[in-house]
Amino acid sequence: MTARRRLAGALAALALLGAGCSSGDDGDPAAQDSPSASASASSAAPSPSADASGSTDAAAAPAVPRERACYDLGYDAVLEPTSQAGPVACSATHTSRTYAVGELDLVVDGHLLAVDSVAAQAQPAERCPGRLTEFLGGTTDDLRLSVFRPVWYSPTVEQSDAGADWFRCDVIALARDEELAPLAGRLEGVLARPDEAERWRVCGTAEPGADDFERVACSEEHSWRALSVVDLADAGGDDGAYPGEDAVSSAGDGTCEDAARDAAADPLNFRWGYEWPSAEQWEAGQRYGLCWAPA
Repeated sequence: MTARRRLAGALAALALLGAGCSSGDDGDPAAQDSPSASASASSAAPSPSADASGSTDAAAAPAVPRERACYDLGYDAVLEPTSQAGPVACSATHTSRTYAVGELDLVVDGHLLAVDSVAAQAQPAERCPGRLTEFLGGTTDDLRLSVFRPVWYSPTVEQSDAGADWFRCDVIALARDEELAPLAGRLEGVLARPDEAERWRVCGTAEPGADDFERVACSEEHSWRALSVVDLADAGGDDGAYPGEDAVSSAGDGTCEDAARDAAADPLNFRWGYEWPSAEQWEAGQRYGLCWAPA
């Protein structure tokens, strides 16, 4: 027996917030469903980098950021459009690590683009997410089931005017809502190493959608775990428009129930949940749902 409830979802810049879910408990017709609270977010606005000496006067001497450089940023800082933070030693506490650096194309059809224009900022937004999968290893689904997220930065207008044309892709990890996790150890290929990847997986402190639910890394105390991904990319049709809540909310029921059954100790008595994106989250790039089960 499966009941359904719906949650209104709101997208916050890097948080994982919920749009809705269905859940079930096979073998117990009286079991209550509860919605989950997740989705994804994954972008950050451009920001500058300090030069190699740590100076923030990059307009006078703009420097290209270094790959594998580390930064100790707070959650609010990664939401800001610019940052004057300089790199720190990667052996020290840090929350952001550069995994790729590229060059912006600021001339289109013979016209010079402003570095803060939509067209210029779209370039790292298109390139950085795919490069994160290459850096962390594993599959796209492994990344979606992790607490890792890409953020990207580009020069300030002043730095651009002085000749800077780089963009920088950083990886961060969400320890819990609005809190970044310290990055430790070798991250290259970590999602392809199952034992190490587990600590970075998405878990919950309660059943998703419950009042006391909080999304946490699986290295923290938890009682629910994200099991698998339901890819909804084809549900939007040729124009990619949001297919509607009825369509996305029903797309994963069978898949999630099967995944939970396979993971359960008793295939006749188990609980499961399914999350789907809201229209706002869909527009922000969340084109998948998550299957959940008790840990």
